[in-house]
Amino acid sequence: MPKSRQKEGPRIPLQWGLRAVVSSLVLGFTLWLLPTSEVWSAIRNIPFSLWILVLGLFLIGHAVSAMKWWLLTGHGANVPFVAALKAHFAGLVANLCLPGVAGGDVVRAGLVLRESQNKTRVAVGSLADRLLDSFGLFLLSCAGAVFSIGNRDWFAGPLVKIGILFFVVMASILLLIVLLPRLPMKGIAEKVAVAMAEFRRKPGTLALCFGLSLLIQSAFISLNIALAMVSDVNASAAAWFFAWPLAKLLAVVPISIAGLGVREASLAALLSPLGANPAKVVAVGLLWQTILFAGGLIGGLTLLILAKLKRPETTEPEAEGRFPDSGDLPKGTFPSDQKDR
Repeated sequence: MPKSRQKEGPRIPLQWGLRAVVSSLVLGFTLWLLPTSEVWSAIRNIPFSLWILVLGLFLIGHAVSAMKWWLLTGHGANVPFVAALKAHFAGLVANLCLPGVAGGDVVRAGLVLRESQNKTRVAVGSLADRLLDSFGLFLLSCAGAVFSIGNRDWFAGPLVKIGILFFVVMASILLLIVLLPRLPMKGIAEKVAVAMAEFRRKPGTLALCFGLSLLIQSAFISLNIALAMVSDVNASAAAWFFAWPLAKLLAVVPISIAGLGVREASLAALLSPLGANPAKVVAVGLLWQTILFAGGLIGGLTLLILAKLKRPETTEPEAEGRFPDSGDLPKGTFPSDQKDR
């Protein structure tokens, strides 16, 4: 057993290292192609007060996102909202070091599983949450494309191909949801079918969560637009609604650390044909990346402080297994008692 553990141990550091290399190479190559002086100048133009405001709104958005995730996972599995909120922000911390943007999904689901009475509901709900977010991002991108590209021949571009692939995947998932309860199955498959059937009986919950997803993602796009306006990025709001969701979907792919490098390069590639200065776009992307890292660090510090505040409650003498007083023990327990007899 120890030998097998030693063989399996280096896997995570190796994977993390490979993705860190990918992020460094992609970001380094992107900056090498651009005038870095413009990038740093655009970053310096952002007032610190605006950065703090964006950070605060970012944290509020993730609190709402935690509620959305709780409605899909913990609400029907007797998990308190506070536990789901802590798990969500723990996922933000995990995003700082795990591959892709979706790395935190595994961490937050794992934390909620400890308190859940319906583990299948947590797993299926987490998948539904990711699918709703992805579908919402794609719809926002399509809406932005219609208004930003206008009469241009954008049907010849990659957007239609991406749309076809996305809808094929979504249709396959919907077909699986419909057919799974009707197939002969046992064990885990039956539990998954029950969880899916529960979601089908509550379409209002899915609609509410989908609406919250659109609201949260639109708010995050608006925050990026605010940063872009101060950085003097010459791109319309519709262009940002087109490019930012696609860049985030690409950042979810587990080839980088928290999407670093991939998001910035994607934004520059998507917004440059629409008239935006790629150097300033990358600057806005890097500023947003600092918001992501700061949000994760704040979440981690909050969890650490809460853990330390709870520690005295678990270190009571009785919780530590203290020895009872001699008066609490029956006679004959000590040798001296036996001698007196």
